[in-house]
Amino acid sequence: MKSKSRDFREKTKFFFGSIAFSFFSITFFILIYFSSCSFKPAQKGITIAGSTSIQPFADQWAEVYMSRFPGKSINVQGGGSSSGIQAAMTRAAQIGMSSRELNPEEKVLQEFIVAWDGLAIIVHPSNPVDDLSLEQVRRIFTGQIISWKEVGGPDRNIHIVTREEGSGTRGAFQEMVMGKERITKKSIVQDSNGTVREVVAGDPYAIGYISLGLLEARVKAIKLDGIEPCLDNIVNRNYKLVRPFILITNGPPSGEARDFIQFILSSEGQELIQRQGLIPSKLIMTEEEEGK
Repeated sequence: MKSKSRDFREKTKFFFGSIAFSFFSITFFILIYFSSCSFKPAQKGITIAGSTSIQPFADQWAEVYMSRFPGKSINVQGGGSSSGIQAAMTRAAQIGMSSRELNPEEKVLQEFIVAWDGLAIIVHPSNPVDDLSLEQVRRIFTGQIISWKEVGGPDRNIHIVTREEGSGTRGAFQEMVMGKERITKKSIVQDSNGTVREVVAGDPYAIGYISLGLLEARVKAIKLDGIEPCLDNIVNRNYKLVRPFILITNGPPSGEARDFIQFILSSEGQELIQRQGLIPSKLIMTEEEEGK
């Protein structure tokens, strides 16, 4: 009997000891968890989505903004201008990005022109052609001019590189260059300004169009009707292929979205934009502003 009683007491002691240990362990980990959480500041991030033309510049804006204001979180995504407008419309993103003018049905959104960008027609640096008329560019992209020889270049076929449907860059090119004409289906379609630049940089007989702010030595921007695509010619409106870079919100922006837009429109933000090769928003007035 004593042996059974001793066994019972030992089992009971072990049982309650295990419960106590488990309770202590759970309590300890709960305390550690909440203590660690208390040292992590809550961050309210915002998402900016849309134009792949604006995206590489917006990535830098976000980096500068977050370093300037520690604790802020900006997530920049691409997808194209139409996607950015739709994201703003549905509030899937706090800020949309568009590198084309808004359509009439999209004008219900709040828009902020933060910069202007020239659209550069680019060829390989080895191409002797350095000046084309607007009409020649149009006929090249429709497929009516098929050889560089027809415009003063080598006797080689022209390889046309364009952006995808829905791209703000393509929309601007379609409006300002093509008009009612359509880009030939024989063209090489790329999904960003960067990939257009890469294709042209690797092909001596290619032609494409990209944001002026993304020019580099591996491609050559040609003159259009004798006018070079540069800051002075764009500001003076001598160079015609100019488009706005627009940030869009669904209604007046608030919170971090408002703070970020205000930063980009501030003197510090506009200086950053000019260093990136873009034109600050206030250097070119819109038609509405000119009419006031």
